[in-house]
Amino acid sequence: MSSESETVKVWDPFVRVFHWSLITLFAVAWYSGENHDMDRHRQAGYAIFALVVFRIFWGFAGGRTARFAQFLKGPGAIAQYLKTHDGETPSDGHNPLGGWSVVALLTVVLAITLAGLFAVDVDGIESGPLADWVSFDTGRMASEWHEGVFKAALAVICLHVLAIGYYQILNAQNLIGPMITGKRDRAKGETTPDVKWSPVAALVGIVVVGALTWLVMSGFKLG
Repeated sequence: MSSESETVKVWDPFVRVFHWSLITLFAVAWYSGENHDMDRHRQAGYAIFALVVFRIFWGFAGGRTARFAQFLKGPGAIAQYLKTHDGETPSDGHNPLGGWSVVALLTVVLAITLAGLFAVDVDGIESGPLADWVSFDTGRMASEWHEGVFKAALAVICLHVLAIGYYQILNAQNLIGPMITGKRDRAKGETTPDVKWSPVAALVGIVVVGALTWLVMSGFKLG
């Protein structure tokens, strides 16, 4: 069994909870939507909205590997990574390609959620909490976007899964285990420090995101 010194903490608990919760809630939203269980579909959508907004906040205030500045690299850095990476040395969090896949996933999921908040069905019976702020035609357009962007999300998710499979099977890099435990084995001679995060920043994020989600659910109607 590896000792503590032979492992390094690479993912903070909020990144891990986000990851697995998003997978679960996306499946619930998909299933409930297909089966016209709109109450559960809306509840899953609100939870997904809160998760994504918190993840965006955590991309600026979270632990080292959660921050966008740490894993979003330009074309030059990506080209250098592809040229020099041996496929076996683990990255400190997301690699340059994986970082942009995270942004793509956040973008499409947020787009689906935002469209759903304004969406109106063809009969005008089922609608998102913010539908009153737009015209019926705009609400119908949002509904079409809600369904259309879902297909883009499936494509991004499939690419994400294929990439994980590639690293897992062909390069023998365990990406799933660390997303569960937060830790991975250290490479020989590696001195990467454990990820640290601020409980105060996390609490601020939870409170702000919770308040924003409540406002969205109420349609910003405070009276």
